[in-house]
Amino acid sequence: MAKQEFKAESKKLLDMVINSIYSKREVFLRELISNASDAIDKIYYRALTDDNITFNQSDYYIKIDVNKDNRTLKVIDTGIGMTKEDLESNLGTIARSGSFDFKNENELKDGYDIIGQFGVGFYAAFMVADKVTVISKALDSDQAYVWESAGADGFTIEPTDKKDVGTEIILSVKENTEDENYDEYLEEYRIKQIVKKYSDFIRYPIKMDVTESKLKEGTEDEYEDVIEEQTINSMVPIWKKNKSELTDEDYENFYTEKRYGFDKPLKHIHLNIDGTVRYHAILYIPENAPFNYYSKEYEKGLELYSNGVLIMEKCADLLPDYFSFVKGMVDSEDLSLNISREMLQHDRQLKVIAKNINKKIKNQLLSILRDEREKYEKFYESFGQQLKFGVYSDYGMNKDVLQDLLLFYSSKEKKLVTLKEYVSRMPEDQKYIYYATGDSIERIEKLPQTEMVAEKGYEILYFTDEIDEFAIKMLMNYDKKEFRSVSSGDLGMEEDNKETKELEEENKDLFDAMKEILSDKVKEVKASKRLKSHPVCLTAQGDISIEMEKVINAMPDNQQIKADKVLEINVNHDVFESLKEAYDHDKDKLNLYTNLLYNQALLIEGLPIQDPVDFTNDICKVMVK
Repeated sequence: MAKQEFKAESKKLLDMVINSIYSKREVFLRELISNASDAIDKIYYRALTDDNITFNQSDYYIKIDVNKDNRTLKVIDTGIGMTKEDLESNLGTIARSGSFDFKNENELKDGYDIIGQFGVGFYAAFMVADKVTVISKALDSDQAYVWESAGADGFTIEPTDKKDVGTEIILSVKENTEDENYDEYLEEYRIKQIVKKYSDFIRYPIKMDVTESKLKEGTEDEYEDVIEEQTINSMVPIWKKNKSELTDEDYENFYTEKRYGFDKPLKHIHLNIDGTVRYHAILYIPENAPFNYYSKEYEKGLELYSNGVLIMEKCADLLPDYFSFVKGMVDSEDLSLNISREMLQHDRQLKVIAKNINKKIKNQLLSILRDEREKYEKFYESFGQQLKFGVYSDYGMNKDVLQDLLLFYSSKEKKLVTLKEYVSRMPEDQKYIYYATGDSIERIEKLPQTEMVAEKGYEILYFTDEIDEFAIKMLMNYDKKEFRSVSSGDLGMEEDNKETKELEEENKDLFDAMKEILSDKVKEVKASKRLKSHPVCLTAQGDISIEMEKVINAMPDNQQIKADKVLEINVNHDVFESLKEAYDHDKDKLNLYTNLLYNQALLIEGLPIQDPVDFTNDICKVMVK
């Protein structure tokens, strides 16, 4: 029979399929298996309306046959088959799909659905084959036909002999090139690997002759290779089973099998949603962060299936960044896919699924926090920074979602507490939620700035992560209570120390002189209302705190900022008497004392001293009488 040409636009599309539409060559097998599954589904739908057809699911299967010597790979199905007209129509015009037409003409029921929505999937075969042969015999037809094509030049269709109804697709696998290894598609282990990855949950058995090494009969240590037919797919996905049938061990095994992590998941969420958008999902909250979690190399996302067929290994659109630690999968029956079945159209259905998943994750975390505090704190140790970064990022857009999931160390409780717990314990006269920042709990506990707040009996939250203060600045308040740093210029406490105020006014000239000595290093020198036992501390005016200065200046982009620092002097400390005496009688000694106190304050804050040699020399001067 004379060769028929593809339509002009189909030639162009075929070239795109082979060279650019699919991200990985291995997906050709996924597409052929999905089409084979469709073909069996079509018999099922015929059986619903045709009393002459009895559909017994156990009679239907898909078979993969590999022949290394002939370099052929066959995908055989026991489905509905194709007539000559079907072959011309469905395989002669790329991107036309018999499955798509069939789907539109038949009502879906009993959990069956047509996977293949785009005829373009068949042509993925040309990514690995230089010739494709299709032998098919349609249901209700006595004549079988063979369709054959070597690519964009066209195709032929001729009558042939075939005993059983169904379709056999034969791929003549390409020879290896310098850049591509096509031999891998003739290896048993590789075919099994691809089926397991993409088509494990096709509802019909995918069979294959597999070589197994077995003990030779009658011997104790002699082995021989035996070829036996095996079903290489699982068929029934765990997410379509009833939750009542499954145990924690089943979910943990699935987590391990899918290689979601090497740890044991902290919790799982199993969703079966049958609303405006139908989908199943199994989500896992891990216990430990992957080694690369807080790096650019980490890639978030859930596995995305369409009717049991893997479409994307990591669909990032299903998870917000602040929940990027969640692992798992989603299987939807309603997603709109583009021609390659690999990329999603960004449509309403995807957004609905993502929004619901986001809500379920938050509710699960709140539940763990409420009922299994120890487990939550273990989780928070791994992923708390990500939650706090989620509060800070996107200009605080997600702060209301995340604020109740945050934990901070409490000066009173000596453990992690929520913001809700903190506010519930606030005395009536306390206006603000107080916090202190530092490298560790031990260092914060020694900060001079905490003295007055602690003496008032107010609880202080300790911020030890670099992101903490940035997140809180974005949060601004919780339950209408503003956050206030113990190092803030204004602690917001009503009563002022009258004696301190008088001493500040009396010694204004002293403080001005000290400010002049320190020049632009500080905005102001003043008497402290917060210090009790310590002689000196630094506080900050304005939006940039001293801790924020440290964090930003340590970043690799060399962005340098300065907090507006205030040097506060404890006027009730013996050191202050020495300052007054020096101011009255020895200006050099005042200069010495001022620089010493400033550098001490820097050390307390964990800030670098500009000139360590000068500092040590100043100490020596004090020591020498």
